[in-house]
Amino acid sequence: MQSSLIERALEIQKDVYLCFIDYTKAFDRVRHDEIITELKQLNIDGKDLRIIKTMYWEQTAAIRIENKTSTFQDIKRGVRQGCVLSPDLFSLYSEIIMRNLENHPGIKVGRQNINNLRYADHTVLIAENKEDLQKLLNIVEEESRRLELISKKMEVMVISRKQKSPKCDIFINKVKLKQTEKFKYLGTIISNDGKTNTEISARTAQAKINFQKMKTILTNKHISIETRKRALQCYIEPVLMYGCEAWTISKQIQNKLEATDVWFLRRMLRIP
Repeated sequence: MQSSLIERALEIQKDVYLCFIDYTKAFDRVRHDEIITELKQLNIDGKDLRIIKTMYWEQTAAIRIENKTSTFQDIKRGVRQGCVLSPDLFSLYSEIIMRNLENHPGIKVGRQNINNLRYADHTVLIAENKEDLQKLLNIVEEESRRLELISKKMEVMVISRKQKSPKCDIFINKVKLKQTEKFKYLGTIISNDGKTNTEISARTAQAKINFQKMKTILTNKHISIETRKRALQCYIEPVLMYGCEAWTISKQIQNKLEATDVWFLRRMLRIP
């Protein structure tokens, strides 16, 4: 999604200003009362609401060391680690913050204004200039502090085809945020040139590393080539093509991907 949005903005000659926010121990900071309030406002089905309340309400815990147990304390924060519902519950919690951004400018896609993207505790703020980005960040910081969410990492990036090496001085609590040339967001590398070359190079390198880890199987002459090709398709190609739906494929990139495929096949067939 972020790659498609950036590409669309650059097509219409708009700069893209990004602020990446990674919250520290975010899942442990979620307040149960805020989650329940938010679920009620969404008019969630009563049965589902009761199930979620049963999962989280009136929990207690104690610490046991050897034969000694501490007094039990109420647990009023945190969502379950590893639970498939936890990212959605955290997204609802972060919606309390992001709701205040609705009327602030971001990037226009058709008639829709997009000023943030998020998945679980990973958030990106999006604007067309640094002034708007600073305003978005100020709102998010204020609301995050109210909900006691602490960001462990914040970096900014400018993607532009009109400016050469544009600067972006963004501050939080009078501290200037680091401006980066590339950032890994949800497993995908975003570069300040707006292109996917860096991401595809990283994908290619990682796929070759994974190939080497499975070399004893993939190059084994006692296993049929069809079986080895299926193993390649199952375990190596998904690493190479992760996120490819959002790539802009040029002839150069196409040649690089085809060359990587040939690299795999030559080694499987033990051709120098």
